Amino acid sequence: MSLKQEKTENKNEIKLTFTVEPEKFEQAIMDVFKQNAKYFNIPGFRKGKAPFKMVERYYGDNIFYEDAFNELAPKVYDEEIKQNKVEVAGKPQVEIVQMEKGKELIFTAIVATKPEVKLDKYKGISLKKIEYKVEDEDIDHEINHMAEHNSRIVTVEDRPVKDQDIVTIDFEGFVDGKPFEGGKAENHELTVGSKTFIPGFEEQLIGMKIDEEKDINVKFPDEYFSKDLAGKDAVFHIKLHSIKEKQLPKIDDEFAKDVSEFDTLEELKKSIREKKEKENEERAKRETEDAAVEEVCKNTKIDIPSGMIELEIDNMEQNIDQRLRYQGLNLEQYLKMLGKTEASLREEYKEQAEKNVKSRLILDQIVKDEKIEADEKYVKEKMEEMAKQYNKKIEELEKNEDLKAYLEESSKTEQAIKLIVDNAKIAKK
Repeated sequence: MSLKQEKTENKNEIKLTFTVEPEKFEQAIMDVFKQNAKYFNIPGFRKGKAPFKMVERYYGDNIFYEDAFNELAPKVYDEEIKQNKVEVAGKPQVEIVQMEKGKELIFTAIVATKPEVKLDKYKGISLKKIEYKVEDEDIDHEINHMAEHNSRIVTVEDRPVKDQDIVTIDFEGFVDGKPFEGGKAENHELTVGSKTFIPGFEEQLIGMKIDEEKDINVKFPDEYFSKDLAGKDAVFHIKLHSIKEKQLPKIDDEFAKDVSEFDTLEELKKSIREKKEKENEERAKRETEDAAVEEVCKNTKIDIPSGMIELEIDNMEQNIDQRLRYQGLNLEQYLKMLGKTEASLREEYKEQAEKNVKSRLILDQIVKDEKIEADEKYVKEKMEEMAKQYNKKIEELEKNEDLKAYLEESSKTEQAIKLIVDNAKIAKK
């Protein structure tokens, strides 16, 4: 195999010409034939049992060319790009020049290349100090959340409904005196004040007594999802069956013992404060790093090829699709729910994609200029974390060259960001 490189008339673009030995192309043809032999039905042979020559004669010499090319070309492309250290920055535009059995396979690929990055000032930039203090209200909020989590639900029989009660009701709704679809339910449990029903519904339950029936008047919002009901006045007939309330535990030392490993409430609060201070430090660190990279990006001009931005948008789409699949959805379903098209989503992502690409190019250039090497300790620690998280053996992960290369690049990038921050002039607010 061989690779020829030449510049095109466009900036940050090259034309690659790949030449593959005839034997490799013929082997790809045979591999494709073996994969698909069972589908061929030739007179005089049982289905899938016809020899290659007979299939070729019956369907034509070039029957396997396209599949063989699709099988072989991506491998050749990736191998030659890696071996020749070509820094491509987008999807290739592939064109077949010669494809015939017994001859060299020749194809070209026009690809965008990483643009030249002329760094502006990245040492001594000015930043505002970012810090977040832990207030007493933050501690109280966490304690109250723990109390909510450890509350108990009790039945109430000696008073009417009040805000935040959990009620069980029957209801049936009417518009213009007629019931409507989806407007009826029995033994429906509802937390008063949760705002899960249309405005005005839950508030009119307050004061009702067990076994009481009443009509309440509401109006559907103008933007209600059902066009038949949007903006309409409605009457709901309600019957109240039961009332329950959430009882919170007393917040004292006994509470601390029940919900934590601490003996006193003060010890619990101290632990929460320390945890929140650590979280705030991490948040401030992340935001400072983001601000530092953003400031360097402002001062650096780069002519980014559109192919790099499109590829970044592809990656962003893949990431959101993967997250959606954990929720039982896919990107197509998600777009339908939002009333958007893939084209409109890609347009929304364009600005962020350009920022992502620009920041990576700048950090890569800093790594080169500063001759930053991968931190092997960082790589090992990350692999140990991943081994623990995914229940894998560290030795198994260490054999994964792609993972190792990714972590090494991550290590260099983090060092580049740290270099910017460490050399920045950080002014207090």
